[in-house]
Amino acid sequence: MALQLIAAGISAIGQVAAGQAEKEAADLDAFQIRTDKVMNKTQALQMSRARREEYDSATAANIGAFYAAGRDVDSDRSVQAFLKKQKEVAGEDIGRIAMQESMQGIKAELAAMAERRRGRNALTASLFSAAGTMAEGIHRYSSTKT
Repeated sequence: MALQLIAAGISAIGQVAAGQAEKEAADLDAFQIRTDKVMNKTQALQMSRARREEYDSATAANIGAFYAAGRDVDSDRSVQAFLKKQKEVAGEDIGRIAMQESMQGIKAELAAMAERRRGRNALTASLFSAAGTMAEGIHRYSSTKT
């Protein structure tokens, strides 16, 4: 008869341990998601910097080509319009990179929150399950004792 209580206790301990392990796994997954978020932000900064450097290099090359062609960069309106448009395009590209990184960051943060919540829910469910197992074990013990 006492074996029923011992078995219920072991089962309850196993359920709690499984819930705790699930919570720890979810916490690790959430940490990985947040780490990926930081890496994505770093990558976006690198892409923005590379786009700025590309713009600077292309602008210098274009200005050199205009001068070589005998066009006055400071007074030629079509050259000014071209350079202005190139600057706008580069700015839009950098803005899109920043917007995409921001959206990915929000998505990652929500995923990490959901993962942490999943872990907490698994732990809570295991505690209730363990309590039910113990209550059932005590009930069976009491029923067979009398």
